[in-house]
Amino acid sequence: MNRADLLKKLLPGFVPLFVFILADEIWGTKIGLYVALAVGVGELLFIWIREKRFDKFILFDTLLLIALGGISILLNNDLFFKLKPGLIELILIVILGVSAFSPLNIIGLMSKRYMQNIEFNEAQVKQMRRSLKYLFYLFLLHTLLVFYATFYMSNEAWAFISGGLFYVIFGLYFVFELARQRFFKKRVVLEDETEWIPLVDDEGKIIGKALREMVHKGEKLLHPVVHLHVINRNKTLLLQKRPQNKLIEPGKWDSAVGGHICLNETLETALKREAFEEIGLKDFAAKLVKVFKWETELEAELVYLFITSDSKNIKANTTEVDEIKFWTKNQLQKAVGKNILTPNLEYELEILKAASII
Repeated sequence: MNRADLLKKLLPGFVPLFVFILADEIWGTKIGLYVALAVGVGELLFIWIREKRFDKFILFDTLLLIALGGISILLNNDLFFKLKPGLIELILIVILGVSAFSPLNIIGLMSKRYMQNIEFNEAQVKQMRRSLKYLFYLFLLHTLLVFYATFYMSNEAWAFISGGLFYVIFGLYFVFELARQRFFKKRVVLEDETEWIPLVDDEGKIIGKALREMVHKGEKLLHPVVHLHVINRNKTLLLQKRPQNKLIEPGKWDSAVGGHICLNETLETALKREAFEEIGLKDFAAKLVKVFKWETELEAELVYLFITSDSKNIKANTTEVDEIKFWTKNQLQKAVGKNILTPNLEYELEILKAASII
């Protein structure tokens, strides 16, 4: 149950009180009690017909209103009646306080009862408790004001604090919560879109996870990546030029395709995704050549090295790579050791030579 739902459950119980305050100003205390009683009974019937449940809080509010109002009339003293909203709120404060600050979440248990089959995850429980704390302090503040107005302020001031001010406070609270929820949803979307990378051991077994940006900060968190070499019928090798904004080896030539394997992503899915994102390659067959560990000052990777001879409809995605082109064996040999190719690519070229691929 979110904050709005919680308030929707609580606010109906205060309707008889607000109706009485308005009716009392117009017709007097006795008529106000009759009108409030009619409204309370009407609310109970409406909720019973619509939701098939008996709202005990509305019943309690209505009966307490009648009891304190009757005492006030009999004793010709409105002190008892004026204390009524504060007494109700004290009960709510206890419930909210226990739910917010102790292991016993009464509101959470009530939510499960009203909203059948609902289950709250850890984040939702934490968010609910935060909301309950806000409500606890708001009710406490309003209750203190009601008691103060009862003893030290005029009837008009008490009526405003007990009724109108209540709406003002919770109106502002609703605006605040709407803004918070929008911000929270945006943050959730950003978190959902954040790229989580699996952490692996030397055999490729997943042993943890980390955010993408964390695996390039020198902590040597071993994570899996895919590299794909595209070789055409003339034995020329397709390379991509890394963008200048890359953290690692910017502006150098690298394997045609290279990228992280995301958490819960298969090797095949990662290879196809990266190939399509970087060079538009799809519907291709690839062969795994070797798996090896590669370390630099900034990272540690478990590289899955693939080759393919499919090169149809290849086109560089300029948001991913600066340029792509095929290199002959002679061109590659001349570039080795000249700070043109990435060290990782030079290492992979030796693997491809040893396997008689180039």
